[in-house]
Amino acid sequence: MRDRRVVLSWTGFTLAAMVSLAVVWRREDRLSDLHIYVGALSDLRAGRPLYEYVADNGGPFTYPPFAALVLWPVTAASEPVVQVIWLAMTCAAVAAIAVPVGRVLVSERSRRPLAAAAVATALMLSAPVQSNLRFGQVSVFIVLLALLDGIGVVPPRLRGVLVGVAAAIKLTPLLFVVYFLATGRFRDAGRAAGTFLACAGLAAAVLPAESWTYWTATVRQTSRIGNLASLGNQSLHGMLLRIGVDGTSLPLIWAGLVAVICTVALLRARQLAAHGLPGHAAVLVGCATVTASPVSWTHHQVWPVLAAMLLIGASGVARKAAGVALLVAMVVSLGAVLAPVSMRPEVQFLFENARALGVCVLCLAGFGGMAVLATRTDRRRPLRRVWLRGGVAATAALALLAAQPLPAGADPTFKAYTLDDVDNPRYFFACRGPVQCASYGTDAPVTFAMRGEKTKVRVNGVVSPQVTRLEYYSAPGGTPRIIPLLAAYPGSRTFSFRSATMVHGRLVAYGADGRPVATYEKELAAVLPGDRP
Repeated sequence: MRDRRVVLSWTGFTLAAMVSLAVVWRREDRLSDLHIYVGALSDLRAGRPLYEYVADNGGPFTYPPFAALVLWPVTAASEPVVQVIWLAMTCAAVAAIAVPVGRVLVSERSRRPLAAAAVATALMLSAPVQSNLRFGQVSVFIVLLALLDGIGVVPPRLRGVLVGVAAAIKLTPLLFVVYFLATGRFRDAGRAAGTFLACAGLAAAVLPAESWTYWTATVRQTSRIGNLASLGNQSLHGMLLRIGVDGTSLPLIWAGLVAVICTVALLRARQLAAHGLPGHAAVLVGCATVTASPVSWTHHQVWPVLAAMLLIGASGVARKAAGVALLVAMVVSLGAVLAPVSMRPEVQFLFENARALGVCVLCLAGFGGMAVLATRTDRRRPLRRVWLRGGVAATAALALLAAQPLPAGADPTFKAYTLDDVDNPRYFFACRGPVQCASYGTDAPVTFAMRGEKTKVRVNGVVSPQVTRLEYYSAPGGTPRIIPLLAAYPGSRTFSFRSATMVHGRLVAYGADGRPVATYEKELAAVLPGDRP
């Protein structure tokens, strides 16, 4: 009976993988990141600079030069063949990740194949793995290398090597070096740091110009990776950008929060490792890399899925419930699914940042590391009571956050549109075409129309020649948002943006002398989310 359940479970994983691969293969833009790897390395082989390559979709090559050496074989065959091999390797990596996690979940050897199959299926259905498949990303392989090394699966003499290789391809696993030091694994830390430096040195010897460019300039240019304020970036840094933290104070606030979260996570990881839970410790450190990195796109977030599975497999209702909640957030986009019932911007903000918030809470709680410490210092206090109190406190904190107004200028749904969006009638609806827009609203500095949706309001219009700059304030005291003035049609300039609510909004038009020529407040407040004017 148990063998049959194992076969059925792995069959379920196989079916999920096959359906996922079929869906990916039907997309016209499938494996777009792999396309960047192929194009950038093809340019490099032709003698062109690696970090000057730009793909058709505008994406550059963003990894260290050692990654180019590792990815070099992708140019050895036609791109469709490479795509097939890459997808198969991604599915194999998912299964390889699931096996050691399954061992962590259950102690009985006979039940480990079933646990591994369950983890593999959950991973395959999660948004991070689906994103890895869709874009053809390396993130799942980075997680595999760091997990095997962090959990101690590799032979003792080689521990640390895989982390060093992973960090040379993508820098975030370097946090595992600090974890090795914190847990007394000094030789592993030395091997990891030495391997990282050796890989970087090899790349410098083979690709000296690219190495100089990357380590002196490109490594600091996070803007090359994309819009860091977009909802896809579920890091702490991305969430602070969406809150509307002032650009001057953002680096200090972000660095302080990252220092606190990583310190707590590393202390918890050391405690978990000391209690014979190296798997939990490694996954916790991996989750800390997701939070701490300035950029954590969906495909980076494999670690929180593993954390959710470990919580579900733990004892105690509170931990299981926390694991289910985290897993749901990692499988579906709560911001999109729950938008119809999210009637307040604050609640919508929680939904849209559920993954970032969930990982931050996990790093601070550390799989119940706080509860373990409490029970060690006070044996009379049951573990269940500690978890219950922690759960009640966490629920109260979330309820309070949902009820409070967002900081001035914070707007989780704000977006200003560009020339690439002009053809979309959903964004540009006030006027369309050169003739209509040229004659639209010639009597005022700014003429616009508004359209209410369930959780946001859209504003689209044109400006007169006297307007040189347009700014939008989400709330009094907030940081202004610059609205691009688009020369989409000859003889007129149009604009379009969206916001969660315009109740406290203010649109200000400035002239050539820098002084305001028009201000609009009451007009914006007239339309609420859900209205259909």
